[in-house]
Amino acid sequence: MTENEKIKVFQDYYRQAKKIVFFGGAGVSTESGIKDFRSKDGIYQEKGNFPPERILSHSFFQLHPYQFFQFYKEKMDSRNASCNETHRKLKEWEKEKDVTIITQNIDGLHQKAGSTMVLELHGSIYQNNCGKCQRTYPCEKVFDCAERIPTCSCGGIIKPNVVLYEEALDEKVVALAIQKMQEADLLIIAGTSLSVYPACTLIDFFQGDHIVLINQEKTPYDKKADLVFHSRLGRIMNKM
Repeated sequence: MTENEKIKVFQDYYRQAKKIVFFGGAGVSTESGIKDFRSKDGIYQEKGNFPPERILSHSFFQLHPYQFFQFYKEKMDSRNASCNETHRKLKEWEKEKDVTIITQNIDGLHQKAGSTMVLELHGSIYQNNCGKCQRTYPCEKVFDCAERIPTCSCGGIIKPNVVLYEEALDEKVVALAIQKMQEADLLIIAGTSLSVYPACTLIDFFQGDHIVLINQEKTPYDKKADLVFHSRLGRIMNKM
């Protein structure tokens, strides 16, 4: 099929669907100017004193908090990023359909666009807690503070509520994501290579009618999808 023919099929899937799950990865946000991790231009390709994968681990955070926050403040501050075509389209869909967004991103752009049912598998830069007393803080306390390490009034270190390597996903978020997957009749997988475990395993719970996969590169799940687009995500979503 040509791309236009596949778009028409996608539109039919959308019209028939009552409950939609949009499962998105870093490729959803790259069109807002946010770097991904694993592509040839991604954060993991950058050279430094420590590999980014090591910096973004729980053990590194505990042993080297100063270096962690240096990296985090420089690389993870997406507050000025704007919503793109995909974020806006998903918000529009909410007017007609039951739409759940399951995202691996931590930038909060889906909420900024106005989407209401957003499950953040890996947490959010906008949620931060003291590791000692659990007091919550806005992200400005982390990104804008003059301290080398942001600390609570009790003296504890303020940790961004993002899932680091060696940390488990939030059980309640995962349970709800599984429930939404099982209830959906259309699954859209977008902007993800499906290589991040355990997040990628969630799609195995989908029992609905159709799977649409949109990613610029091939993925291990291409053969399982009813429709596959190897194209820019915003380009496809803008035609829906």
